[in-house]
Amino acid sequence: MDILTSWNDLEAAHVRRARRYTTPYLHRRSQGIKHPVFDFLFEYYPTRAAHLERWHPGWGRGLDDAGTSPQAQWRYYSTVNGISSVDIDSYLSKRKQTLQFIHRLLSTTISNPAHFDCFGLHEWAMVYRTDQPRHDLPLRLGSSETNKVVENHSIRCTHFDAYRFFTPPARPLNLTVLDRHSQVEWEQVGCLHATMDLYKWAMKLGPLVPGELFLDTFELAWDARILDMEASPYDCRAYGLGVVPIEETAGKQEYVGRQRELAERGKVLREQLINLIACVL
Repeated sequence: MDILTSWNDLEAAHVRRARRYTTPYLHRRSQGIKHPVFDFLFEYYPTRAAHLERWHPGWGRGLDDAGTSPQAQWRYYSTVNGISSVDIDSYLSKRKQTLQFIHRLLSTTISNPAHFDCFGLHEWAMVYRTDQPRHDLPLRLGSSETNKVVENHSIRCTHFDAYRFFTPPARPLNLTVLDRHSQVEWEQVGCLHATMDLYKWAMKLGPLVPGELFLDTFELAWDARILDMEASPYDCRAYGLGVVPIEETAGKQEYVGRQRELAERGKVLREQLINLIACVL
């Protein structure tokens, strides 16, 4: 185990980094203001702002604190000989199956063939032939033209948690009918939402994940969310975002280029999570 004697600076740096995102969110919430792009990362993913600011040293690292640190009082921690660290036996007694599932999902995601031909059409399929879009934003092309974009493309979504929000008329248009049981079978690294979900899996691993890695996954999800909405049928320019017109050739090319960059960043973080779980197990 690595013993951290001067860890307060690491914790303070983590809090500062997290507050770049949590402070604006908490301010908006206190004013009753919704942000249709970035609130998603605090509401769809069940992580409170306080949890994002919470620093864990991570598995295999202990705090030289004589049990006086906040971490020493958190769930799955214990203090032995003045060193506070994750109590791996306690953790595995409650979380081992979850750990095994996440390891299998992330490992299979890497081994499955990568696809970069979806062009973000999952968001379009979520508003196809409906008068009740998921977000309170105007449609950039209007309802009729949005429907035509869906009808003129092949929908190739591989991510169940995006597919389940398709409108009923859009679901049969997908190349594959997806369900929860086949999630592992279809997940692949090219998927923007699979990249975003690295944040979710890091969150579910809890104190095993060092704070730096946790915020890396959050910031990757943040950047992926920007592309997700810039390529969506919604007009987000009022919120400072651009437009990736995937209904045009140039827009498709831009989407795929940025999708690949995010996937490469995700590959590094995914491998770190896989290796971490493998060591724990």
